[in-house]
Amino acid sequence: MSFGPNPWEQAHWDARAAGNFIGGGAGSGLIVAAVAAGASGNLRTVALALAMGLIGGGLLCVWAEIGRPWRAINVLFNPRTSWMSREAALAPLVLGSAALGLAGVRGAAWIAALAALGFLYCQARILHAARGIPAWREPLTVPLIVMSGIVEGVGLYAALAVGLGRPSAALCLGLAALLALRSGIAFAWRVRVARQLRAPAALRSALVASRIAGALALGVALLATLSPLSSGWVGATQLLAGVLALAGGAWFEFVLITRLAFNQGFALPHLPVRGVRHETEVAS
Repeated sequence: MSFGPNPWEQAHWDARAAGNFIGGGAGSGLIVAAVAAGASGNLRTVALALAMGLIGGGLLCVWAEIGRPWRAINVLFNPRTSWMSREAALAPLVLGSAALGLAGVRGAAWIAALAALGFLYCQARILHAARGIPAWREPLTVPLIVMSGIVEGVGLYAALAVGLGRPSAALCLGLAALLALRSGIAFAWRVRVARQLRAPAALRSALVASRIAGALALGVALLATLSPLSSGWVGATQLLAGVLALAGGAWFEFVLITRLAFNQGFALPHLPVRGVRHETEVAS
């Protein structure tokens, strides 16, 4: 049954919609991570360019999903009430200021970081505004999506830093702290959503993705930070922690959009029965 009083899984948003949240979240988080860490040289250039590519790729995914893509311009016309319009309005500011940051314009990267946080928040509120889907409308979905994007970006930045020969124990420690915070939010979110949603297979997939993005990545990040390993092994461990944080967070967002998107159905407290008078008619 595709509609009615029983819950059903929405089919309007598919993997392409998930791609927007994955690319936009990781790209926004990467900009924030690069600016907060004071990246310079090749690391700064690669991080900002890759972040712009991820955000742009995510927007292309959602554009390809629209049934009439050439009407996408209409999304800009309702910023007063639509979080999707606000996301679309912030995208040029994020991409433009990041491009200026790449060109060396002073202060542009900080503007890009602030705009990226706003862009990520708008994405989280888009999901929260879907009142008919319990897993999305849960209030903890907003901080979970925001924190997931930041963790994915920091994880990607940590992996890039290793690839460009700049491993850092401080970066691993910061990633571990963010992973611990995300794991706490994800645990509380799962507990609350499990009370409202009867989709055990989808919840199990979300649980596995959360553990990869949280507990497993956290353990690897702490290993890179605290263990007396050689510098080569520390770099490899940091790379693994970053990849796990990115992959696990992306998988969780994919599951959330495509497999946990069950509508709650609707309630019919009074069902009409042919030939039986309603109580109000009898009383009158």
